[in-house]
Amino acid sequence: MLAERLHRANGIDLYAVEAGPEDGPLVILLHGFPDFSYGWRHQIGPLAAAGFRVVVPDQRGYGRSDKPSGLGAYRIPTLGADVLGLAESCGRERFHLAGHDWGGIVAWWVAGIYPERIERLAIANAPHPDVLRPYIRRNPGQLLRSSYVALFQIPGLPERLLSARRFLALRRMLQKTSWPGTFTDDELTLYEQAWAEPGALTAMLNWYRALVQRSSPPAGRISAPTRIFWGRRDPALAPGLAEASLAMCDDGRISWFNEATHWVLQEERRAVGAGLVSFLRG
Repeated sequence: MLAERLHRANGIDLYAVEAGPEDGPLVILLHGFPDFSYGWRHQIGPLAAAGFRVVVPDQRGYGRSDKPSGLGAYRIPTLGADVLGLAESCGRERFHLAGHDWGGIVAWWVAGIYPERIERLAIANAPHPDVLRPYIRRNPGQLLRSSYVALFQIPGLPERLLSARRFLALRRMLQKTSWPGTFTDDELTLYEQAWAEPGALTAMLNWYRALVQRSSPPAGRISAPTRIFWGRRDPALAPGLAEASLAMCDDGRISWFNEATHWVLQEERRAVGAGLVSFLRG
C-alpha cells in the first residue's frame, strides 16, 4: 500500500510516495522531465514486496513539492542536496539510489560527489553529467537530438507553447516518443494535473535553464556498483551515451532493451522491476 508524506529536505518541502517496510533498505527513486513521482509507478510494488523501503519524491519544482523561484534553486548541487536531505529525513545515512532522465543525472552526480552515501546506483536512460558535452563534440547527431534544450532557454515562450490546449504538446510528446498505448488517457490526466500545479511548468524548465547558464563541479568516477537500464530507441539520447557513462563506472553493467524508447520504465516495466530487485539485493 502506498503512503504519502511531506519531507523537509534542504530547506524545502518534498512530497513523496512511499511503500515497503519502514526498516527495509532505503531506495530513493528520482523521476525526470516531464514526469513526476508517478513515473516509477510500475517499479514501486516489486521493490516493496522484496523488502525495500521505497521513497519516490516529486523533485523540487514538480508536482506537489515546493517550487522555489530563480535559476539558482535548480543547479545540480542543490538538486543533489535535496536527495541527501530526503535520506536524512528518512533517518538514513546510506541508501540505494535510482534515477531516470533528469533524475538519473542527479543520481549520477550524487553518487560521484558523495560515494560514502550510496550503496548501489541504478540509472535508466540518463547520461553521466560529465560525458554529455564531450560526446556531443564527437557525435554532432546528438546535438540535433538535444536541440529542444535551446528552445527551453527562451523566457516565457516554452511555457506558452507547452501549456496551450491543456498541455497538448507535452501529452503528444509522451505519446509520440513511446510505444503505442504506453500512456493511457487516464494516466495523461494525472500528468496534466501535475503540470498544472501553480509554478510547476516554469520550475520544470528551470532545470534546463540552470544547466546551461551555470556549471557544476564534475561528478567524476562512480565507485558504487552501478546498473544502467537503457532503451536503444530513445529519440533524445543516443545509445553511445550509455557506453560512455559505463566507462565512468568502476563496477558497472548495462542492461539493454533493444526495442524500448526513452520510456523504458513503462515499456519494459516488468523486466526493469525484476532487474532492479535483483541488482539491489546484490
